[in-house]
Amino acid sequence: MRDLSPLTQVADSVATRSPLQLLVLSNGHGEDIIAVRILQELQQLSSPPDIFALPIVGEGRAYQQLNIPCIGSVQTMPSGGFIYMDSRQLMRDVRGGLVQLTWNQILAVRRWVSYQTKLGNKKAILAVGDIVPLLFAAISGANYAFIGTAKSEYYVRDEVGLLTRKSKSARWENFSGSIYHPWERWLMSRRRCRAVFPRDALTTEILKKWPIPAFDLGNPMMDGLEPTFSTQKFYAADAEEEERVRPLIVTLLPGSREPEAYSNWEIMMIAVSGLVASFRERDSIFPSTGTVIFLGAIAPGLDCHILSQSLQIQGWRSCPESPVQLSDANILTFKQRNAYLVLSQQAYNDCLHLGDLAIAMAGTATEQFVGLGKPAIAIPGNGPQYNPAFAEAQSRLLGASLILVDQPAQVAQAVKSLLKNPDSLQIIAENGVQRMGRSGAAKRIAECLQDRLGKNNLNRLTQNVRL
Repeated sequence: MRDLSPLTQVADSVATRSPLQLLVLSNGHGEDIIAVRILQELQQLSSPPDIFALPIVGEGRAYQQLNIPCIGSVQTMPSGGFIYMDSRQLMRDVRGGLVQLTWNQILAVRRWVSYQTKLGNKKAILAVGDIVPLLFAAISGANYAFIGTAKSEYYVRDEVGLLTRKSKSARWENFSGSIYHPWERWLMSRRRCRAVFPRDALTTEILKKWPIPAFDLGNPMMDGLEPTFSTQKFYAADAEEEERVRPLIVTLLPGSREPEAYSNWEIMMIAVSGLVASFRERDSIFPSTGTVIFLGAIAPGLDCHILSQSLQIQGWRSCPESPVQLSDANILTFKQRNAYLVLSQQAYNDCLHLGDLAIAMAGTATEQFVGLGKPAIAIPGNGPQYNPAFAEAQSRLLGASLILVDQPAQVAQAVKSLLKNPDSLQIIAENGVQRMGRSGAAKRIAECLQDRLGKNNLNRLTQNVRL
């Protein structure tokens, strides 16, 4: 029999009248994408929240695609959000109106919370990124949860212990026993912070040393990467021979932001030329009849005409037939002797899954490739994102899965070393999955958010009615 007490009737009435009002704060394009993946899972749950957003960096186009309303001012800064390793980029943003924009956004969050409070609605904030959205959430006056995408204990340690660092200033990163500094942990340990979702198990383990509600539910970056083809393997009698003679497939990840991606592409083409030449050497470890296929995973916002011109200058010629089947009707295929190069702007997932290894100068894409259990060879660029400092930090984050070289001409030797050591490839496969996690994190986080943000609000409401 249903409980029809006044307390239950009031709680049920408010819950029916007002679903949870959720405001999402994120500070970067990659963070927007992660937030949207979780919001899509939230929308599939029973009694989904009403969702609002405030992208702190950029225009929040990922939210626009889901028709999620934005509550405040948005503006693209000159740095594109990459200021944490370059003070010059920070000053450009300050001159571009960063301080005023930040203040306006703080006021917008406070107004949103005040408005929901006046309506008597359940409300909460989901902060995605680093300390900036976390701080916005903490001073909002509402309950909040935090998805930490920017920091990982792998930057300073592995499962064995602290990493050896050359720079004396590196001690600052872990001076208090965690990659998260005391003031960040303080924000995560407040009573109104209902849940924290670190990006990996090691970071979760460290944070649990303090009174922080940390949950190890995986990394949403690894969600939504399913290829269009079946990855199930069937082993025939000649499977070993087929594996020996099949083409080597190298995925190219130049990044997504112009003009940096075009500069990265020129650097990567030097590496590609060196790798193609290594196939023709007498002592090559590659089969004499073998070919190499390069798959360029090109962001939709880039101009493939610019990339194509670069290829043609270097002796690549347009080819009518592609050596691989991709879910992209507009691929561009080029050929040079025993090598093919395919450009695709619509088959990102397929390019990740088909690649045996990657030549990478990207942030998120490199980490996703490694998370599939594959090695990536990285070349530092000129920034603002993929500069030497960023590449070095990413090599600590990804460990054995990321091979960092100083010059593009060194890529061919790095590939040879990988293929000569199959045991290292197995270590890399296990390392990538351990550091990046398995798919399905967005759904697990969404379910936890519903429990931690929704039900607890209702519990406090019934307590207030009882008083």
